[in-house]
Amino acid sequence: MNRQTPADSIETLHGVGPALRDRFAKLRIHTLLDLLLNLPHRYQDRTRVVPLIGLRTNVEALIIGQVVDSRVAFGRRRSWLLTLSDETGFIQLRFFHFSERQRASVTMGVYLRCFGEVRAGPNGFEMVHPEYKAFPTKPDAPEPKLTPIYPTTEGLTQAKLASLVGQALRALDEWTAPDLTQWLAESAMDLRSALRFLHNPPTGATVDQLLEGRSRVAFDELISNIIVLKRRQRERATEQTIALPRSQQLGRVLLKRLGFELTGAQRRVTREVLLDLEQSVPMLRLIQGDVGSGKTVIAAFAATRAAEQGCQTAIMAPTEILAEQHYLNFSAWLEPLGVPVRLLTGRMTAAERNRERKSIASGEALVIVGTHALFQKDVEFARLSLVIIDEQHRFGVHQRMALRSKGVLPHQLIMTATPIPRTLTMALYADMNVSVIDEMPPGRQPIDTLVVSDSRRAEVVARIAQACSLGQQAYWVCTLIEESDALDYRAAETTAAELAAALPHLSVGLLHGRLAGREKAQVMERFKAGEIDLLVATTVVEVGVDVPNATLMVIENPERLGLAQLHQLRGRVGRGPQHSRCVLMYKPPLGMQSRARLKVMRETNDGFRIAEEDLKQRGPGDVLGTRQTGEQLFRVADLSIDAHLVSRAADIASRIAESRPDVAESLIATWSPGNADYTQV
Repeated sequence: MNRQTPADSIETLHGVGPALRDRFAKLRIHTLLDLLLNLPHRYQDRTRVVPLIGLRTNVEALIIGQVVDSRVAFGRRRSWLLTLSDETGFIQLRFFHFSERQRASVTMGVYLRCFGEVRAGPNGFEMVHPEYKAFPTKPDAPEPKLTPIYPTTEGLTQAKLASLVGQALRALDEWTAPDLTQWLAESAMDLRSALRFLHNPPTGATVDQLLEGRSRVAFDELISNIIVLKRRQRERATEQTIALPRSQQLGRVLLKRLGFELTGAQRRVTREVLLDLEQSVPMLRLIQGDVGSGKTVIAAFAATRAAEQGCQTAIMAPTEILAEQHYLNFSAWLEPLGVPVRLLTGRMTAAERNRERKSIASGEALVIVGTHALFQKDVEFARLSLVIIDEQHRFGVHQRMALRSKGVLPHQLIMTATPIPRTLTMALYADMNVSVIDEMPPGRQPIDTLVVSDSRRAEVVARIAQACSLGQQAYWVCTLIEESDALDYRAAETTAAELAAALPHLSVGLLHGRLAGREKAQVMERFKAGEIDLLVATTVVEVGVDVPNATLMVIENPERLGLAQLHQLRGRVGRGPQHSRCVLMYKPPLGMQSRARLKVMRETNDGFRIAEEDLKQRGPGDVLGTRQTGEQLFRVADLSIDAHLVSRAADIASRIAESRPDVAESLIATWSPGNADYTQV
């Protein structure tokens, strides 16, 4: 029999058939190495036997006792009840799922060693479906060691996982792991040793040692990721695209017609973008700018440059509301220059869609704004040379690839109003050039943020009445559309009705994600036109909505949202000359983390500081929205706790790529197998 290697399929393990293979696929586990990189997310201490008299509810414990009763009870659910006794007391074990064979194997007088969570039952302490092992005589305590607990999925038990990991660990003997000892001389562990240590921690292993072992594995992954990103950057430097040099000077005309002065930061970033576009190497540039910093106008200058050359620009927005707003802005700026702007969204009628498709395919439409509708196969571009992606982390990898394939290596400009911490930028965007708009347009007012309990709801309503009496407008953001029995949070529909009753002299509108696209657009148009005084909305207003007359933002249950999302919502006000406020109205009592989060919002309007705090508190998946798109950032590394590794990883990645291509290939094979299709995203 051939020895297994880490590259072998998970199905080569004893006990893994098609059904279990499919369950593993849900965890992105396909090979033995994938299984070994599915590290424990915590450990249980099963080394100390707790006397039954010393048990506490809601605590996991290891117990040893003798079976003194065994019976099947028939209540609302049939269950098998075992009673254990030691010298100090009794406990009941309850099993809802059991077989007669299982019952027959546990006879009166045998001893059980069990591990499970203790809870209060009808007859005292009980454990429900504990792990157990039977012994004819009283057993000794188990060997003192930590027990790994793995991320798993339905139908894949911890015991089964532990057994399969034990098999897979033997395959490490046949693996030449990436050798980083030249760069990590102070580390006593190589990658194979770290994996063995984490899956089978020895007696006496400490928390610090486990964290060190996990960091060792995460370090390899970060280095590999940065090597892949830098390789993409080098490969793109050898590719060719349509160069977009200056010709008609339409940009100068646009600058004169804007009606406002660009900030120094906007001018600098615009120059960086236009210089990129003059090259025949495809641009890949990320523009980071806080809420309201003026990224869209920079994108307009880029689209104008493409139009000068008779080339098309596709502008991709994550929501129909934002696509509509981009369409209005770009039309106002570019149509007077003779640049046709079109809109393509999923809510269009078939006739409207066919008309726009023809104008895109013919090349008549030079700037096309859209949502996911731009991804569809039936949308053909005549000469697509520039792709502008707004809030790119809201789109999946495959969607971005689909749009890219519609042009011949188009230039790509990516914009985000989610300030990205430097750590994330180094680790996730090492293949991009990054521009930061670090200056707000003149007239942008700092927003005062108040944190109040919902017991002061009447005061908040009175403040809205006062603001609207001065001719200003307000938002009221709720986190649910309808009332929920499961969550005690006010819903947008109920809140809108209550506020309309409390403020009969005001026009109250309602905006949420279940409205049809046309209805959403109509509500926003009425709000922008001043026909609606108070807009009650869900977080659908988070991105891109621009109403300069809105000066007051109320966010209910802000404790449910992350800092980045709260900052985005707050940024909907403060866009005009009037002083603006944001009221965060929480439902007490607040936990320590929620209290700390709201304190940050009260203390600063700096999006980058807020992003750093959000990263610490919640992790990169939440900050970048990848929890929603289903993308997984890393298998082991967690930038909320591994941030300190990134700078060193970037340095080592550069040295390995330059001096040891063999080690670079080994790292990529370990961490990014079969990802060749993604090198051009």
